[in-house]
Amino acid sequence: MFQLGKTIVSEEIFEKEFVCNLTACKGACCVDGDAGAPLSKEENLILEEIYPIVKPYLRPEGIKAIEEQGTWIVGADGDFETPLINGADCAYVIFDGDTALCGIEQAYNEGKIDWKKPISCHLYPIRIREYSDFSAVNYHRWHICSDACVLGKELAVPVYKFLKPALIRKYGEEWYAELEIVAQELNK
Repeated sequence: MFQLGKTIVSEEIFEKEFVCNLTACKGACCVDGDAGAPLSKEENLILEEIYPIVKPYLRPEGIKAIEEQGTWIVGADGDFETPLINGADCAYVIFDGDTALCGIEQAYNEGKIDWKKPISCHLYPIRIREYSDFSAVNYHRWHICSDACVLGKELAVPVYKFLKPALIRKYGEEWYAELEIVAQELNK
């Protein structure tokens, strides 16, 4: 691990390789697990604001879950997260055939909103843990992403390169430029 500004970064984001492979996993990260996508307080407000615009993109069961639970919830661990449909699918999930996609991202892709999706989703397989004085930037392993690890290895794409747009969205271009310098030093 190393420090970069107010972040402590795991070297695994340089060592591990990853490229999402939707044709293999079918978007399992949006429908598997026992909790919704992690959210920040700021994202809760964004979800409340954009929900009327995103709602037409969502499935009836997602709309029902959101209207019963809210655009965000407090999970069992006390953290904010997206609501789930019957404890399974994210309430914001939509399908293209048998592939799970994000209704929020669909609205973004069509220019209806200017917020892509929760940063925790955009950053996956990186998970951020916030502490009082710093943020921990860690690689997260999940068996449903094994195909993404295989594809990343085939294409030789480290996690930090795959997630460049998401990392810049979270920490800015200057932080990412410094991250690339660290990567070059580690590769020597």
